[in-house]
Amino acid sequence: MKNTKKETTINQQKPDQRADKADGESAVLAAIEAMPGPDRAVGERLHAIIKASAPALSPKLWYGMPAYAKDGNVICFFRSGQKFKERYMTLGFNNEANLDEGPMWPIAFALKELTAAEESRIGALIKKAVS
Repeated sequence: MKNTKKETTINQQKPDQRADKADGESAVLAAIEAMPGPDRAVGERLHAIIKASAPALSPKLWYGMPAYAKDGNVICFFRSGQKFKERYMTLGFNNEANLDEGPMWPIAFALKELTAAEESRIGALIKKAVS
């Protein structure tokens, strides 16, 4: 008799948990493509900034949001404002991000648009988060 319990457990894993880096990037790009117009444009730019700032991070979907992981741990993510009917997108950092500064520091940022100043700041935050 076959051990179906192990097979069932493996088959019940979410597809984004089994995806390799290329599949993860495809899933992230599809999630960005599904965002409404203004959020999609910001999402595409965020994806490019994150990849350029920390090429070692692996794109993946995390709770349906574009996310970027190091050694399997999500460092940062972003979500469309439409996901929770907010008037802004959110760029967030998880516990694994190296952003600690004293007893209090921000872990999420609201984004309404990206200017050169925000792009520069996001790139620096991403680099620091993975350092």
